[in-house]
Amino acid sequence: METKPPMPVVCAIIMREGRIMLAQRPPGKKLGGMWEFPGGKVEPGESAEAALHRELAEELGCSVRVTKTLAPFVHAYDWGSIELIPFVCELAAESAEPHPHEHTALVWVEREDLKSYELAPADVPLLGALA
Repeated sequence: METKPPMPVVCAIIMREGRIMLAQRPPGKKLGGMWEFPGGKVEPGESAEAALHRELAEELGCSVRVTKTLAPFVHAYDWGSIELIPFVCELAAESAEPHPHEHTALVWVEREDLKSYELAPADVPLLGALA
């Protein structure tokens, strides 16, 4: 049986005034209703950082400045594996306020309150890195 390599996916841990932004996935999509650090798939030939900027512009209409890149890791779902490439960011000075174009809602959460949200399973390991 042939196994596909994990799909590269980026996510943004966007910080502002000590809070972290979470985005709620829309109902009807994979992991619908769960909260996540926004991002998306890396297209073939695209760098992870370019994918991050493209996805945030498409999904949230905002731009960010990367302040740190965290270690990528693989997470297996029943439908396939992803290689999650997390970036810690802040909104760029010229950025518009993020708006949920493809999500149901956005919230800014204190670090200690992140555990009270039902996070997408691949995002849960990042809580340790943010503690």
